[in-house]
Amino acid sequence: MKVSVILPAAGLGTRMGRAVPEKAGTSRKQFMLLDGSPILLHTIRKFASSTAVTEIVVALRAEDIDWVRELLRAEKFGKPVRLVEGGDSRQESVEHALATLGAGTELVAVHDAVRPFIEHSVLEKVFAEAEQTGAAIVGIVPVDTVKQVHRNKIRQTIPRERLILAQTPQVFRFDLLKTAFSRAREDGFAGTDESSLVERMDEVEVSVVPGSDRNLKITKPSDMDLARLFLAEEMTARVGSE
Repeated sequence: MKVSVILPAAGLGTRMGRAVPEKAGTSRKQFMLLDGSPILLHTIRKFASSTAVTEIVVALRAEDIDWVRELLRAEKFGKPVRLVEGGDSRQESVEHALATLGAGTELVAVHDAVRPFIEHSVLEKVFAEAEQTGAAIVGIVPVDTVKQVHRNKIRQTIPRERLILAQTPQVFRFDLLKTAFSRAREDGFAGTDESSLVERMDEVEVSVVPGSDRNLKITKPSDMDLARLFLAEEMTARVGSE
């Protein structure tokens, strides 16, 4: 199994509303510092330490590429980490990164750059599922009751057992994902995630692998406190295993 990982990191991160290192250019959540390192770097480290991952491609805004390249020079990754220019949307950024992958690529995993706490056990499961079925994503069942509304009036209560909250990584056979992006571009379809593009096709059904609420997507200032806690727990566990 050979997995290429795409990290779309060209977003503006307006919900975070905080400053980041000046060299990063603008206030973007993927560059917020967590224990002295940008969140993006923590995410790259997690995938670089996975034996199934063969390369990592980060899609960035043009003005951030040199800064991130300099940041990566100090790291000793055992596999290639490439930087490409992203687009104005997540979909465009992922498509730009897809275009740089070699013909020998088997599986492509797309992961939010601001989810640095994905667990290796979950990665192994979603990679294996995608290898077998062609398409798999990570997701969790919502703990709150979900209501469908029109304006501010409830129309129905939706059974939670029929719902999942989609997370990342979302993993697909390379040829399948390329076709999904091509068809979306031809149809003018904009999806909220990669799975929504593949779901439009008849070739395969997308499987769901159970994730974890630890797979936090850091999108607002209050998430940083939880991120610091999770990172401290990871570091303690790492020291304990040495």
